[in-house]
Amino acid sequence: MKAAKIAYKPVGLTLGAVSGLLAGAAFKQTWKWIGHDDEAPNATDENRTWREVLIAAALQGAIFAAVKAAVDRSGAATIRRLTGTWPG
Repeated sequence: MKAAKIAYKPVGLTLGAVSGLLAGAAFKQTWKWIGHDDEAPNATDENRTWREVLIAAALQGAIFAAVKAAVDRSGAATIRRLTGTWPG
């Protein structure tokens, strides 16, 4: 295993936690804007429709994936700038 990949492990874990927090905040704001509601539907909320629940889940997954990819890519690019080696 390359040294850069090993050194990146703790950075990657930290960035993963940060990306989860950012994605959660982004989803809440997006749902407020799109859904006109303060809280996204929970899958077990019987007062919400299937459509609402599935749209919220798909949107949350898409936002999470995009934020995680952006944060991971930024972290790897920063490591490359600092060390000269891509950590992947």
